[in-house]
Amino acid sequence: MSKVRVAVIGCGSISKHRHIPEYASNENVELVAFVDPVIERAEEYAAKHGGKAYADYETMLAEVKPDAVSVCTPNYLHASMSIAAANAGAHVLVEKPMAVTDEEAASMIEAAAKNGVKLMVGHNQRLMPPHVKAKQILESGVLGRVLTFRTSFGHPGPDGWSIDGAGSWFFRKPEAIMGAMGDLGVHKSDLIRYLLNDEVSEVAAFIGTIDKAGDVDDNANVVVRMKSGAIGSLVASWTYYKGEDNSTVLWCEKGVMKIGTHPEDQVIVELRDGSVEKHKVGEISTNTKQLSSGVVDAFIDSIVNDTVPAIPGEEGRKSLQVILSAFESQATGQFIKVN
Repeated sequence: MSKVRVAVIGCGSISKHRHIPEYASNENVELVAFVDPVIERAEEYAAKHGGKAYADYETMLAEVKPDAVSVCTPNYLHASMSIAAANAGAHVLVEKPMAVTDEEAASMIEAAAKNGVKLMVGHNQRLMPPHVKAKQILESGVLGRVLTFRTSFGHPGPDGWSIDGAGSWFFRKPEAIMGAMGDLGVHKSDLIRYLLNDEVSEVAAFIGTIDKAGDVDDNANVVVRMKSGAIGSLVASWTYYKGEDNSTVLWCEKGVMKIGTHPEDQVIVELRDGSVEKHKVGEISTNTKQLSSGVVDAFIDSIVNDTVPAIPGEEGRKSLQVILSAFESQATGQFIKVN
């Protein structure tokens, strides 16, 4: 079959490290356009991979008519760009958080459905080998029910990761809308929903700006109650200046599962009967060690095989609702029921 003609909108770090190289290495893809307001960035990728460079995504959609796009732009643009692409008949892979309000997320899902295109959200944590293995172990029943948990994602912040460093859009509230919670917290709300196959029913949160310049949150600690009754905590931080953490621990009826707590043994299962299982199943990507996320391949597979994407818009919306509810809790000082 003919190749999927893909355009990448936004040529910052997530495109540089993940989307563009992963599309380039996928045999079913032809990269046809790159878009960035800093046109030189788009031109650099066009020169390397072929295709055209654009400063404006609307012009690109009209001229190139791509089969699919990746939306890798500041948070506040995700919805408008995704909807425009869907209306132009393109399948959409959008970075997380998929949107900045629930209404936006709903509109994106509606636009994709109306136009008969696929909408996938780049929640790459689901596809990381340790999390895939953890899900299999949980579903085997060997640990019984999950009773309580802690899931956390902390690193030194986007100042070291973003292509624009400390001057990045990540720190400008009108463009980012939310900080560490939108960047990292939403990964963990998605992961815990996925691992437990359960929905968040209620949250209570402390969210603040403790150490970074700017007016977006750099730390959050959220208490989470699941529909099953399990209770846990979700932590997001941009101020783990030493000791980056991307780990999850699940305490269950029959033992404990530790994910990402050990440099080699990515998944450790310790049962109450004293037995211990250690799994070396590939690492969790970090900002300093980029491993293929699997997101692009899953997105292209869903187009080529005409299947539901691995992480559809509906899933991205539910994970976003948890984060939005946490902000509401911080603002009101109340426990918030999640829709």
